[in-house]
Amino acid sequence: MTRTVDSPVSPADRIGARVVATGAALIAAVSVFAVIRGALDVFGAVVTVRMPVHAAAAPTLSGIDGIRSAEYIQADVAFATLPAAARWMLLLEGALPALAIIGVCAVAWWLGVSLVRARPFRRTMSTTIGLAACLVAAGGMFGQLCGGIGRGMIVDHLASTDPDVYEVFPAFAIDLNLAPLGWAFALALVATAFEVGHRLQRDTEGLV
Repeated sequence: MTRTVDSPVSPADRIGARVVATGAALIAAVSVFAVIRGALDVFGAVVTVRMPVHAAAAPTLSGIDGIRSAEYIQADVAFATLPAAARWMLLLEGALPALAIIGVCAVAWWLGVSLVRARPFRRTMSTTIGLAACLVAAGGMFGQLCGGIGRGMIVDHLASTDPDVYEVFPAFAIDLNLAPLGWAFALALVATAFEVGHRLQRDTEGLV
């Protein structure tokens, strides 16, 4: 397929852009469903939470040939009662990253639509991508923080009746993952590239 002078976007490019836009919309819808499902789980009668624990021996693995010793540092714990504040923190742990995914999908959808219309370097595109970068960084990092705070609230709640709980669960722990910051910086770089592209497109149109 050849590109025409009037439109630099080929029919194949348009099809690909439509597929990307449709896929982004579907992923965003799935993320919304995941947030709703997470809310139902967190505010249910019985809540299962993956809790960090102090290193404990796993005797079932220690008996296997070739394994000298084994320990576990996390456990899935089912709680019958939880403080409301802890439930909200656990909800935010999953909801904030999901909102970041929705933001990125919105950018992908808008970019796909712009490609279909042969106008990828819109003035608003760099701003939109920059906002998505902020969402990825904030959603990923604050989501982890909320999860750690929520689990700390659970431990404090349990320790109010049994102080020995601190010997099993740490008072506060976060398994910090810096990947959201890396993705945010990458998106910020893409936003800068689109801003430069918009300027070049504007200058080129002025020469025609």
